[in-house]
Amino acid sequence: MPNRRKVLITGAAGKIAGRMLPVFRKRYNLILLDLKTTNRDGEEVAGIHAVDLSNPDREIYKHYFEGVDAVVHCAWKPGAFESELSNIQMAYNIYHTCWETDVRRVVVCSSNHAADYYERLIWADKWDFVTPEMRPLSDNFYGWAKEAYEHLGFVFATGHRKNKKLQNIQIRIGAPRETDMNDITADNYHKMHRALGAYLSVRDQVQLFVKSIETENIEDENGIPFQIFYGISDNSHKFWSITNARKVIGYEPQDNSAYRFAERTAEILKQREEE
Repeated sequence: MPNRRKVLITGAAGKIAGRMLPVFRKRYNLILLDLKTTNRDGEEVAGIHAVDLSNPDREIYKHYFEGVDAVVHCAWKPGAFESELSNIQMAYNIYHTCWETDVRRVVVCSSNHAADYYERLIWADKWDFVTPEMRPLSDNFYGWAKEAYEHLGFVFATGHRKNKKLQNIQIRIGAPRETDMNDITADNYHKMHRALGAYLSVRDQVQLFVKSIETENIEDENGIPFQIFYGISDNSHKFWSITNARKVIGYEPQDNSAYRFAERTAEILKQREEE
């Protein structure tokens, strides 16, 4: 395919990136970066360059970003508070390197946990719904770090520094798994709403990221090229809003957990009735 976009993916050996790589390899010219070249199952992932993007010496990896149209940032180091500080440093390094090398746009794997404090209120029947416009609040270090990714991204998107804007989309990933309903039983069936509401299928994830990469104009009402989207399918049980993703980038999710897990849901409810 001529004139394909050049896309760099961080954390390319991870689960989130791995769900998209088959389509992305066909659609884009890829540069893949990660700390290691194997996935969770120990399988080699073709084309990965091993590099530590949390290193503040950006000259070590700056050349990978040259000529790149968009960066998809999936990299993340697990751990406690100190690890999250390192993750924030890594996000800054990536934003700054993109800014220095004239990358057009960054699409970041944020998380629903950036605003997970509200979810506690939902399950306590004190709240109903969460939108991307609400102030992000978390009660844990993981979510706090994701908030920081988003705030840093906004700083670079404003163009306040030398009047140069780095376009920025933050995707608050929901539940990119097919297994959450397996753990729901008649005894804990109240957790079913969360499992069904947060579900994100592979093809909906791919569509959401592709449109986040390729949509030309993502400016908000103030002319800032910055957006936050929730990464979920078109679930009947959703408690996060995807209205802005539909409007801004034309996201049209094809899957709904109510249909995808209908048989499992029926099994759980039948068990509940029989108790």
